[in-house]
Amino acid sequence: MASVPNTAGPAPAQGIDRKLTLKDVLEWAVADGHVASQDAARLLADHARARGGKHPVTYIAEARLRSAVVAGGTLNAEGITAWLAARLHMPFFHIDPLKIDLRAVTDVMSSEYAQRRGILPVGVSGKEVTIATCEPFVRGWEKELSEMLRLTVKRVLANPADIERYQGEFYNLAKSVKRAEKAGVQTSGLSNFEQLVELGKAGRQLDANDHHIVHLVDWLWQYAFDQRASDIHLEPRRDAGVIRFRIDGVLHEVYQIPYPVLVAMTARIKILGRMDVMEKRRPQDGRIKTRMPDGEEIELRLSTLPTAHGEKVVMRIFDPEVLMRNFSDLGFTKDEQETWRHLTSQPGGILLVTGPTGSGKTTTLYTSLKQLATPEVNVCTIEDPIEMVDPKFNQMQVNHDIDLSFSNGVRALMRQDPDIIMIGEIRDLETADMAVQAALTGHLVLSTLHTNDAPSAVTRLMDLGAPAYLLNATLLGVMAQRLVRTLCPHCKVKAPFQREDDRATWAAICAPFKAPPPDEVWRPAGCLECRNTGYLGRIGIYEILTLTVDLKRLLVSAPDLEKLTEAAYRAGMKPLRLSGLMKVAQGVTTIEEVLKVAPV
Repeated sequence: MASVPNTAGPAPAQGIDRKLTLKDVLEWAVADGHVASQDAARLLADHARARGGKHPVTYIAEARLRSAVVAGGTLNAEGITAWLAARLHMPFFHIDPLKIDLRAVTDVMSSEYAQRRGILPVGVSGKEVTIATCEPFVRGWEKELSEMLRLTVKRVLANPADIERYQGEFYNLAKSVKRAEKAGVQTSGLSNFEQLVELGKAGRQLDANDHHIVHLVDWLWQYAFDQRASDIHLEPRRDAGVIRFRIDGVLHEVYQIPYPVLVAMTARIKILGRMDVMEKRRPQDGRIKTRMPDGEEIELRLSTLPTAHGEKVVMRIFDPEVLMRNFSDLGFTKDEQETWRHLTSQPGGILLVTGPTGSGKTTTLYTSLKQLATPEVNVCTIEDPIEMVDPKFNQMQVNHDIDLSFSNGVRALMRQDPDIIMIGEIRDLETADMAVQAALTGHLVLSTLHTNDAPSAVTRLMDLGAPAYLLNATLLGVMAQRLVRTLCPHCKVKAPFQREDDRATWAAICAPFKAPPPDEVWRPAGCLECRNTGYLGRIGIYEILTLTVDLKRLLVSAPDLEKLTEAAYRAGMKPLRLSGLMKVAQGVTTIEEVLKVAPV
C-alpha cells in the first residue's frame, strides 16, 4: 500500500489490552488516503446496524472498497494487514504453509491455547518463537508464553482470516499424524536394502482405513489443489517420509511425516486407485477421481516405484479446466494458431507433438482433439494410461498384461471406422508402421515423440525404421514445445534491456531472423501472490515444422539433420528459443526461463 506516516495512532495504556476496532482502522485508512471518508462513514454505520463480530480487517476486505493507492484498486485483507503492520511498526507476516515446519510450531502450544488467545505459532528458531496475531494491542499472553517456553517471543501481524483457518488446519494435521503414529508400530524405513530389527517394539501395523490416515490423505489432496500443484510426491527416506509438491515446474518440500504414517498413506492411496496393496516389489499405475467441496471433479494419475527405503508414490493432478482451454491460453501466437489449425484440418496424415515429459504435450493434444471432435467425426484414442476422460472421445488404454500394445490398439481402432486417431506415444517401429498405415488409408493421426526439437522427430522416425518414402507421403508436420514459467502479473517490474549477457544471447538467437532487441524487459520481483518467486503459472513456447515440398525432397534414407533444420527455417519455422524470446519481449517471461528449458 502507500507510504506510511510516522504516527501510529492511539496505543492502549501500559498494561491494558484492548482489541482493534473498526473505527481505529478506518480513521487511519482515511488519514492515509486509502479509504474515502464517505465510504468509511457508510461502513461504520452498516457495522453498527449489523452488530457483527468480524475482525475489522476482514470486515473492510469483504466490503471491497476501492482505493487509488492500492495495486488492483481494491482493498484486500493481505494489503490492509501489511499497511496496518507498517503503521503500527510491527513486522508483517504472510502465512505460507509451504514454508512452515508444522511439527515444530504445533509443539509450541496447544490448539486450545492458540484459539483462546487468537494467536498462531509460525516459526521456531534457536531461542526465539514467532507468533502471528491479528490484535496488535493485545499483549497479555506475550510475557506468559515467554516464561512458559523460556523463549523470546517475536510478535508479527498476520491476516486474521489466515490465522483462523490455519489454527484448525495446522493442529488437526499434526494431531492426525501423532495419533496415527501412536497407533502403529515404530519401524524403520530400511525395508529393501537394509533391514533394521528394533527389539522390544511391538504393536499393530497402521490401518490404511484408520480415520486419521483417511484425514491425512484427504488433507493432502485438498492442500495440493489449493496450492496449484501439478504433482504430489510421497517419498520414503531412511527414518521418515517426505511430501513434496511440484508447483509451476519446481518441487517444494511440504511436510515430513513418520515412516509408518507414510506407509499407511501409500496403502490408502493404492486402495483408492485399485492397485495391488500387497505388491511392493514392482511399479504400478492407477488413477483416482476426486470431488472438490464445490462439486468440481479432479483426476489423479498414480505411479508407484520401489526404492531403497520403500514405495515412492507420485500423483499427477489433471485439472478438468485443461479440456476447456483454447490455444491462446496455451501460449500460441496468432500465426502459430493458424498454422496448427491448418495442419489439424487436413483429412489424413500424421501430426507429431514432441518434447520431454512434463512439457505440456498431452494438454496440447487434448485441446486439439476437443476442437476436432464434432458430431460428424469419430475420434478414437489409444493411451498409456488414459490421461483425462472426455465423453467426446472413444478412449482405449494400453494393457500389456493382455498384449494390448499401441500397435495392436491402432490395428483394432482401424476397424472402428475412425476419422481421427490419437496415439499416446510412438515408441517402436511397429507403432510407427501402424501410424503410417492409418495415415495412408485416409485417417488423421496425432501422436507424441520424445525429441529435443521438431526436425529431430523426422530423423527419429527413420531411426526407428520407418521408410523415408512413406514418411514423405504421410507426415504433415511436427510441433516441438516447452513450458516456461510466466512472470507474476502482480509484482513484475520493467527494467532496461542493458545486461551484456542478455543482449549477446538475443543477438545470437534472433539476429538471423531479423528480430530487433526490445528497449525494456520485465523482471521478476516477488510478492505474496507468487510466494516471492516472481513467477505465477506456466505457458507454452512452440516450434512448428510444416513439411513443405522442398523439405520433403530432403527426406531420404539418411537425411542430414542440419540441412533439414536450415531448410525448415527458410520455410518459416521459428526455433523454440526465438519463440521464447518473443514472449520475453511481450513481458510474459524472462530470458533465464527460456534458456533453462529450450535446447540450443
